[in-house]
Amino acid sequence: MKVKVLKKTPHELKIEIEGSGHGLCNLLQKRLLEDKSVDFAGYDVPHPLASNPVIYVRMKGATKPEEALRKAAEKAREANEVFSKELEKALEA
Repeated sequence: MKVKVLKKTPHELKIEIEGSGHGLCNLLQKRLLEDKSVDFAGYDVPHPLASNPVIYVRMKGATKPEEALRKAAEKAREANEVFSKELEKALEA
């Protein structure tokens, strides 16, 4: 998986994620929108057969968009760990 920065300003970040799809992008978007300092977060897959998803983040305040994206990715990772543990418990029962 490769990440390419398409646009970076103090309040906006646009990245392309090679080798990803709706699952990861939707998860990141959801976690970004939970952050009160995020003004807008969304993603687009320009063409499902030939395009990589593009995530866009715009901030309200002084928080940098890359910091918000890092925080969203960390929240997603933590949720995945919790799910993984709960799944293992359920499958052992």
